[in-house]
Amino acid sequence: MPDYLVTLESAWIIKDVKTLDDAIGIAISEAGKRLNPAAKYVEVEAGMLACPFCDGELNSAIVVANTALVGLMLEMRVFRADSEQHATRIARSVIGKALRDVPLEVKGVSEI
Repeated sequence: MPDYLVTLESAWIIKDVKTLDDAIGIAISEAGKRLNPAAKYVEVEAGMLACPFCDGELNSAIVVANTALVGLMLEMRVFRADSEQHATRIARSVIGKALRDVPLEVKGVSEI
C-alpha cells in the first residue's frame, strides 16, 4: 500500500487585526495550536494565489475593516492508504476533527 501527501486548503477568519502580515501570522499560529497535539504532524503555511495579470504569486489573505480572511495550506502525509480517495478521507477526518467548523477543500494528492 502506497503513501500519499494530501494538501488541503482552509479559510481562517481573524478579527481585530491591522496588517496583512499580522493576520497571516495569527492564522498560522491559531491553526497550529488547534492541531497540536492531536495532529502535530500537519504542515501549516500561508496559501498563495496566482495573479491573473502578471502570473506572479500573491498571498491568499485580505484585511477589510480590521477583519482578515486568510487562506492556509495544510499538508499531511498519509501512510499505507488503499487509494488517493482513501488518503483524502483520512486527512480530512484527522484535520477536520482538530479544526472544527473550518472549511476544508482538497487541493492535491500525490503518491510519495
